[in-house]
Amino acid sequence: MTTRVAVIGAGAAGLIAAITAREAGAEVTLVERTSDGGRKILISGGGRCNVLPSVSAPARFVSEASATLVRAMLHAWPLHEQRRYFEDELGVPLALEAESGKLFPASNRARDVRDALVQRARDLDVARWFGTAVDAVTPIDGGWRVAMGSRHLDVDRVVVATGGLSVASTGSTGFGFDVATTAGHTVHSRYAALTPLTASPHPHADLAGISLDVGIEARSGRERASSQGGFLFTHRGYSGPAVLDVSHVAVRSLQAGGPPAEVRVQWTSLDAAAWTARLQSARGQVLSAVAGEIPERLAARLVEVAGVPLDRLCVQLRREERTALVEALTSCPLPWTGHEGYRPAEVTGGGVALDEVRRATLESRRAPGLHFCGEVLDAFGPIGGHNFQWAWSTGRTAGRAAALGTGTS
Repeated sequence: MTTRVAVIGAGAAGLIAAITAREAGAEVTLVERTSDGGRKILISGGGRCNVLPSVSAPARFVSEASATLVRAMLHAWPLHEQRRYFEDELGVPLALEAESGKLFPASNRARDVRDALVQRARDLDVARWFGTAVDAVTPIDGGWRVAMGSRHLDVDRVVVATGGLSVASTGSTGFGFDVATTAGHTVHSRYAALTPLTASPHPHADLAGISLDVGIEARSGRERASSQGGFLFTHRGYSGPAVLDVSHVAVRSLQAGGPPAEVRVQWTSLDAAAWTARLQSARGQVLSAVAGEIPERLAARLVEVAGVPLDRLCVQLRREERTALVEALTSCPLPWTGHEGYRPAEVTGGGVALDEVRRATLESRRAPGLHFCGEVLDAFGPIGGHNFQWAWSTGRTAGRAAALGTGTS
């Protein structure tokens, strides 16, 4: 007897889940709130879609679960096999952006990725109920009922791929968290992750538009995150990949109600010893020495922050001035007061506890026949295609297991 599978959500994880379930022989219905699906794919990577990273980084994922469990779920579909699937099965050649280590469609068009996935589902005769909001998912004798307004769908298994709360304009409402809670799951507190930080009042608003590569670290109690990459001053605060990668520590510190996280920036590749040596050997103005490594407006600001007159010569620097300037250059406190929230957030932190789904199938340990994948699960990775890697891997695992009716391990 053919297994009937409903996949709720046609984002990255849901599309792969539906395709995989159909390829495994199931009768599949894909239910999606928006009229076209895959909207987060369309806006990702500035409209280019960073499909995958070139190197997997499970150690950089954030979850309440063990690193071992996250790694096992992430690598259930190895990275090289994912790339081969996109290129050989979907006909979307990928190109490496060498400086970032990211894999984009060779066309640099996110739409090509979304359209290839939707077309594959269409070619496989996946039933597509787009523009359809799910009201409830409830167990019935021998299966599940998916209620949608005045109609319903009775199936053997359900894959919940509804995403999180980030970028609501793409159709994310957090409905999957409600399904999980109703089924008796632990759903860890949700929060905006990979989101810009804000400052009010903003002491560096006049630097808006300046961008550069930095090293950054955020600390709050025992929680710590660091990153290297692009940093952007905005009119409201700070953005760029490096900021987004550590923002969850700041967001969680506010959520916990304790002291705000400490965020520090190293503005160049030079460490404290290197800057000390450079300032001791330079003969011109301090400002010129600093501006040789970073944009001049930022250089002037850091010199001022260190309490050094802008016309001071390097040979005139007192020891305490040099020490203060080196700290401003290599471990500069970043004043922040808040964050931009879910609206621009790349992902949602928190979610369905990973140890309450079966590792090899992503089937609920609380409600047999219910599978979870993608952003609704409690795990997210850094900027750079890692969250798509998670979506593809968990979507494939959940879709295949649902089709085959397996739920062990």
